[in-house]
Amino acid sequence: MMMIRQPSSSSSFMEAPAFRNGLECEADDGRVDIAMTLDGNYLRGTMAAVLSILQHTACPESVAFHFLTAADDDAAGLAAALRSTFPFLDLRVYRFDPSRVRGRISRSVRQELDQPLNYARVYLADTLPPHVRRVTYLDSDVVVVDDIRALASVDLGGHVVAAPEYCHANFSSYFADAFWSDPALNRTFRGRRPCYFNTGVMVMDVGKWREGGYTRRVEEWMAVQKRRRIYHLGSLPPFLLVLAGDIKPVDHRWNQHGLGGDNVEGRCRGLHPGPISLLHWSGKGKPWLRLDARRPCAVDYLWAPYDLYRHASRVIEEW
Repeated sequence: MMMIRQPSSSSSFMEAPAFRNGLECEADDGRVDIAMTLDGNYLRGTMAAVLSILQHTACPESVAFHFLTAADDDAAGLAAALRSTFPFLDLRVYRFDPSRVRGRISRSVRQELDQPLNYARVYLADTLPPHVRRVTYLDSDVVVVDDIRALASVDLGGHVVAAPEYCHANFSSYFADAFWSDPALNRTFRGRRPCYFNTGVMVMDVGKWREGGYTRRVEEWMAVQKRRRIYHLGSLPPFLLVLAGDIKPVDHRWNQHGLGGDNVEGRCRGLHPGPISLLHWSGKGKPWLRLDARRPCAVDYLWAPYDLYRHASRVIEEW
């Protein structure tokens, strides 16, 4: 039997080069705020995501990172790993209290989707400091191959959230029969044309989220789920119930999602047709795990150049 230990300290990662602003940034004081979760199991993915963002933006020193970590995690150790790998990174780490959602979570199709930190995006507006009025939320299993400023500066058009929207997807499949058979529940979509969107890539107007009480509205649907079992897929459906059909659509190039395969088997998938600005390994299969197991999918080789893990220092034990 072979065990590969996942990286857990700053020494597990190579130091990234310093990224400096280009000349065009002198006349552009636009700050970009990025929010991500920070978890030991996904730290390697987070490192790759941060590197890809800094490498592809013209103004890396204008990008600020906000990381949410579970209160029972080693927040200091995770932050130290980031700071030693990216010494010039503008970052803040916030403790997310898992007790806020533990009583609200219902079992889904994959255990990873049931972790409290997966719901931290619901509480972004409650966590970020008041001066942050707009934030771009990204999952830890992405790499950005374009200038993040183009996504972060999208015109929200009065909406609270912007994200790529997929109206060709079978929207009804995200909810159980108990939802669609109850007019009191499914009337929530009345007056909207609801389409699927992936919550792993979102631009949020934090001020509008706070003013509109969106955290409470998402929590209300989570409470319904606990009583009625109206969906099966973790933190995504309550977002859809509140926001689907009422978001600002963004070009699909900003979320080439599903590269991790489905949520059960994680089988290999290819790229969607069209231009690409962001690659997203949503689904069960993560590129660092498949590469380490020497069973990579073709798309995993697109993630590998951003991997800062010191492979030579991995501890491999056989017995």
